[in-house]
Amino acid sequence: MMISTIDLTKAFGQLIAVDKITLQIEPGELFGFLGPNGAGKTTTINMLTGLIRPTSGTAIIDGFDVSLNPRQVKAVTGLMPDTPKVYETLTGRQFVRFMANLYEVDPKVAESRMGHFLEIFDLIDSVDDLIKGYSYGMQKKILLIAVLVHKPRLFFLDEPTSGLDPKSARLVKEILRDLCDEGHTVFMTTHILEIAEKICDRMAIIKDGKLVAIGTIDDLRSTEKTSGLSLEDIFLELTEN
Repeated sequence: MMISTIDLTKAFGQLIAVDKITLQIEPGELFGFLGPNGAGKTTTINMLTGLIRPTSGTAIIDGFDVSLNPRQVKAVTGLMPDTPKVYETLTGRQFVRFMANLYEVDPKVAESRMGHFLEIFDLIDSVDDLIKGYSYGMQKKILLIAVLVHKPRLFFLDEPTSGLDPKSARLVKEILRDLCDEGHTVFMTTHILEIAEKICDRMAIIKDGKLVAIGTIDDLRSTEKTSGLSLEDIFLELTEN
C-alpha cells in the first residue's frame, strides 16, 4: 500500500479541520482528492507529507509511519503546493538543480530530465532568469519541473493545473497519467472536476473535514441520488447544504 491512513485527524483549537480520514491508496494509482474551499484537503496533504503533525490517527506512506519516520517519507515523496514556494533570488535552472541535489538525483539524470521538461513547458528562454520575474504560471511550471526531476515514488500535487495555460494543463494531465502507468502514485487536489473525471482512477470527496464519498466514477454514480450524474453534479449533490 502506498498510502494508508486510519482515523487521521487534525484539530486547530476547537476547529476540527480533518476528521477521522481513513484511506487506502495503491501504488500506481492516480487519486483525486476533491472538496470545497476549506474542506481540509491541503491540511490532509500537509499531514501526509509531514509538514504538520496529526492530532490523532495514523498515516503510513510506502511502509513508513509519517510521524515516526519523516525523513524516509520525504525521500519517497514530492510535493507541489497550490501556492508556489520558490527561491525568487535564484534562476529557474538554479532552483531545479538545488532541488535535484537536495534529493540526491544523479547530476546527469537531473540535467537530462530538466532539459526535457523545460522544452515541453516552453521555459527554455527564461530558465536563466530570476524566478522573481516569473509569472504565477511560470512559477508553477518551474516548481512542477523540480518535482518531476526528482521523480519520487509518490507525488502530492495541490491544484497542479491552476494558473496554467490550456496547453500546459493538458501536458500536466498527460504526464501524470504516464507516471502512474509507470508505477508512480499521484495524490492530487483539483477544483477542475472535468480533469478529475477524465484522468483519476479513484476519487474521494471531502466536506467539512469528513469523507463523504470515495471510489471510481462508477462507484460515485452507484446511489439512487447520483445515478447517471456527471462528477460536477455528484460533487454539488454531496457538498451543498
